Amino acid sequence: MATILETAKGAGVFNTLLAAVDAAGLRSALEGPGPFTVFAPVDDAFAALPPGTVQTLVDNPPQLARILKYHVLSGFFLRAEIVAQAEWTSLEGAPIPIRRGGAGDEPFEIKNATVLTADIACENGVVHVIDRVILPG
Repeated sequence: MATILETAKGAGVFNTLLAAVDAAGLRSALEGPGPFTVFAPVDDAFAALPPGTVQTLVDNPPQLARILKYHVLSGFFLRAEIVAQAEWTSLEGAPIPIRRGGAGDEPFEIKNATVLTADIACENGVVHVIDRVILPG
């Protein structure tokens, strides 16, 4: 089974996220044993940010790391567990609000992002694909 970062690389739609993880110095942490639950924004989510935002964040690794850690939970949590709580505390320390969809596989939201694909199991955690970059606060 592949790690979270190997899975993201293989998917081909997380190039900006992977570059951001490297720029923030978080690769070694996410290659660790975890487990981690990662809400992974697709490339289009980063492209939808205001012009210059990604470059500004790359130029400020501590701020970039803070935002990326807001996309991660410590532990292995599948969709059913996530939607059972109204909010979760991110690795960054700030709460992530959850808006539950209907029963079954209907989409659910974390903060202002919709989970496009849930429960991608990896060697060191689980990935949930989201359509927006989420920000703490």
